[in-house]
Amino acid sequence: MPFYQMLCITAHYNEYKPIRELVQRTVQHVWDRGGVVRRLNSWGTKTLPQRMRRHKQYHQIGDYWTLDFDASPRALRSLNGIMRGDPSVVRWTVLKLGDKAENIVQPPNKTTPR
Repeated sequence: MPFYQMLCITAHYNEYKPIRELVQRTVQHVWDRGGVVRRLNSWGTKTLPQRMRRHKQYHQIGDYWTLDFDASPRALRSLNGIMRGDPSVVRWTVLKLGDKAENIVQPPNKTTPR
Protein backbone atom coordinates (compact mmCIF):
# COMPACT_ATOMS: atom_id res chain seq x y z
CA MET A 1 0.00 0.00 0.00
CA PRO A 2 1.37 3.42 -0.87
CA PHE A 3 2.05 5.99 1.84
CA TYR A 4 0.25 9.34 1.39
CA GLN A 5 0.09 12.71 3.11
CA MET A 6 -3.03 14.84 2.75
CA LEU A 7 -3.11 18.57 3.52
CA CYS A 8 -6.62 19.93 3.95
CA ILE A 9 -7.90 23.48 4.39
CA THR A 10 -11.38 23.69 5.83
CA ALA A 11 -13.67 26.67 6.27
CA HIS A 12 -13.26 28.30 9.66
CA TYR A 13 -16.15 27.94 12.10
CA ASN A 14 -16.49 29.34 15.61
CA GLU A 15 -16.83 25.74 16.84
CA TYR A 16 -14.62 22.84 15.87
CA LYS A 17 -17.49 20.35 15.63
CA PRO A 18 -17.76 20.40 11.77
CA ILE A 19 -14.00 19.97 11.41
CA ARG A 20 -13.89 17.19 14.00
CA GLU A 21 -16.70 15.36 12.17
CA LEU A 22 -14.88 15.72 8.84
CA VAL A 23 -11.64 14.35 10.32
CA GLN A 24 -13.48 11.45 11.97
CA ARG A 25 -15.27 10.66 8.72
CA THR A 26 -11.98 10.78 6.79
CA VAL A 27 -10.11 8.54 9.24
CA GLN A 28 -13.01 6.09 9.40
CA HIS A 29 -13.09 5.97 5.58
CA VAL A 30 -9.39 5.03 5.46
CA TRP A 31 -9.84 2.38 8.17
CA ASP A 32 -12.92 0.85 6.52
CA ARG A 33 -10.96 0.31 3.31
CA GLY A 34 -8.06 -1.47 5.02
CA GLY A 35 -5.76 1.53 5.36
CA VAL A 36 -3.64 2.69 8.26
CA VAL A 37 -3.60 6.22 9.68
CA ARG A 38 -0.08 7.09 10.78
CA ARG A 39 -0.39 10.70 11.96
CA LEU A 40 -2.97 13.44 12.31
CA ASN A 41 -1.67 16.96 12.79
CA SER A 42 -3.50 20.27 13.16
CA TRP A 43 -1.75 23.42 11.96
CA GLY A 44 -4.42 25.69 13.41
CA THR A 45 -6.36 28.61 11.99
CA LYS A 46 -4.59 30.81 9.46
CA THR A 47 -5.40 33.57 7.02
CA LEU A 48 -5.51 32.15 3.52
CA PRO A 49 -2.88 33.45 1.07
CA GLN A 50 -5.68 34.66 -1.18
CA ARG A 51 -9.46 34.72 -1.14
CA MET A 52 -10.69 31.26 -2.13
CA ARG A 53 -14.05 30.25 -3.51
CA ARG A 54 -15.58 26.87 -2.91
CA HIS A 55 -19.23 25.74 -3.04
CA LYS A 56 -20.38 29.26 -4.01
CA GLN A 57 -18.82 30.85 -0.91
CA TYR A 58 -15.70 32.95 -0.47
CA HIS A 59 -13.25 32.14 2.32
CA GLN A 60 -10.46 34.27 3.79
CA ILE A 61 -9.68 32.24 6.93
CA GLY A 62 -9.16 28.49 7.06
CA ASP A 63 -8.23 25.69 9.42
CA TYR A 64 -5.28 23.62 8.22
CA TRP A 65 -4.67 19.95 9.07
CA THR A 66 -2.64 17.06 7.71
CA LEU A 67 -3.21 13.31 7.65
CA ASP A 68 -0.48 10.73 6.99
CA PHE A 69 -1.90 7.38 5.95
CA ASP A 70 -1.40 4.16 3.99
CA ALA A 71 -4.22 3.29 1.61
CA SER A 72 -4.93 1.62 -1.68
CA PRO A 73 -5.35 3.77 -4.81
CA ARG A 74 -9.03 2.83 -4.93
CA ALA A 75 -9.53 4.09 -1.35
CA LEU A 76 -7.73 7.30 -2.30
CA ARG A 77 -10.11 7.92 -5.21
CA SER A 78 -13.14 7.47 -2.97
CA LEU A 79 -11.53 9.74 -0.34
CA ASN A 80 -11.14 12.45 -2.99
CA GLY A 81 -14.86 12.08 -3.70
CA ILE A 82 -15.64 12.70 -0.02
CA MET A 83 -13.45 15.82 0.04
CA ARG A 84 -14.98 17.13 -3.18
CA GLY A 85 -18.52 16.80 -1.85
CA ASP A 86 -18.01 18.19 1.65
CA PRO A 87 -19.09 21.87 1.89
CA SER A 88 -16.60 22.63 4.68
CA VAL A 89 -13.54 21.67 2.59
CA VAL A 90 -11.96 24.65 0.82
CA ARG A 91 -8.86 22.94 -0.63
CA TRP A 92 -7.03 19.65 -0.25
CA THR A 93 -4.10 17.91 -1.84
CA VAL A 94 -2.65 14.44 -1.48
CA LEU A 95 1.05 13.70 -1.88
CA LYS A 96 2.36 10.20 -2.48
CA LEU A 97 5.40 9.82 -0.23
CA GLY A 98 6.39 6.30 -1.27
CA ASP A 99 5.38 2.79 -2.28
CA LYS A 100 7.52 0.74 0.08
CA ALA A 101 8.77 1.12 3.63
CA GLU A 102 12.34 1.21 2.28
CA ASN A 103 11.52 4.39 0.36
CA ILE A 104 10.11 6.13 3.43
CA VAL A 105 12.40 5.07 6.28
CA GLN A 106 16.12 5.67 5.98
CA PRO A 107 18.31 2.76 7.14
CA PRO A 108 20.56 3.51 10.11
CA ASN A 109 24.11 4.53 9.33
CA LYS A 110 26.66 1.77 9.61
CA THR A 111 29.37 2.39 12.13
CA THR A 112 32.92 1.20 11.78
CA PRO A 113 34.65 -0.55 14.68
CA ARG A 114 37.68 1.16 16.22
